[in-house]
Amino acid sequence: MPDPIAVRTPARAAEIAWFSGLCNDDYAMLGVPDGSLRSSFDHCAGIVRTADRLGYQNILLPSSYQVGQDTLTFAAGVAPSLEQISLLTAVRGGEVHPPMLARALSTLDHLLEGRLTVNIISSDLPGSALDSAARYQQSREMIEILKQAWTADRIDFRGEFYQLDLDTEPVRPYQQNGGPLLYFGGISEGARALCAEHCDVFLMWPETEDEIVASMQDMSRRATAHGRAIDFGYRVHVIVRETESEARAAARHLVSALDDETALAIKTRALDATSTGVARQDAQRAAADDEGYIEPQLWSGIGRGRSGCGSAIVGDPDQVRAKLERYMDLGVRAFVLSGYPLQDECELFARYVLPALPTCRLADVQERRPKETPATPLTHAPRR
Repeated sequence: MPDPIAVRTPARAAEIAWFSGLCNDDYAMLGVPDGSLRSSFDHCAGIVRTADRLGYQNILLPSSYQVGQDTLTFAAGVAPSLEQISLLTAVRGGEVHPPMLARALSTLDHLLEGRLTVNIISSDLPGSALDSAARYQQSREMIEILKQAWTADRIDFRGEFYQLDLDTEPVRPYQQNGGPLLYFGGISEGARALCAEHCDVFLMWPETEDEIVASMQDMSRRATAHGRAIDFGYRVHVIVRETESEARAAARHLVSALDDETALAIKTRALDATSTGVARQDAQRAAADDEGYIEPQLWSGIGRGRSGCGSAIVGDPDQVRAKLERYMDLGVRAFVLSGYPLQDECELFARYVLPALPTCRLADVQERRPKETPATPLTHAPRR
């Protein structure tokens, strides 16, 4: 009998997130720079506002040392213009002193009235390198400090990288019952151990369904060993058109001008280009069929010219919806989607697929976001 998969959110619904191109990674054709798609504030904010208007529940704001927008600064700038969408804000372990990171995130959480989620990334910082064990230890300490900041009266921490004794009043978030949800991805042993112990949503990159199930079983077993259950997320591109033939043609067009030299240059400028996860994406593509399909509807061609998530669900509206619902049947409760160019594909997915999906907002389901304004130092708690 296969190992069971324990999912924190049992209801069969998913949080549907889009992606904003903060890191110089928006194209109409991969490898062909387009000045109108540069990672300016106006362009990136336009994508976020479009996703907000179209009813997506969340949107990933990535982080990388690229031409574009600093994630926390951008999030603060765009937050006041949004109506309902949450911001999945990426932060890197070691990039900001943890108490000051907790303060920045608390500020954002109040700006958004609880619509903040946090994508923790454990990778080398620009210009420096730590071995894997040290890097994950630093990320672990950062997460433990954030959790103290959001749930206790004091940060009382003694670790390898940080030694702290601080009042938590300056860093208390808007969200309750643990503060903002933490999303985390990675397939290495260190990544899985850290996520199982401390995070809320394990983000997976595209693989075959059998491999996705195996990852979910492994992470469920690890979380259970800590007395926890987690949710599962899936990061994938989408190319949806009225017919399957049109969708496949759009996929071919997307990479039709991408030569091998340009593809390698785009991939290697990312901080995660040599990660275990990217290597596994490359192995998936090498094993794909002649058109680059890993399995029906899952096309790996984007990975030729993109680090990180390298595959797309390709098909007509019914095929794309059925593929996503199949993942939901397996236990996936969050999707982070994207497509090129980002704003156009955001609108197409919202037109053809989004209204047909059962959706939720995980922070609401898990009662992190209060129904009424909570008493915090930045709302109506007694001022000291």
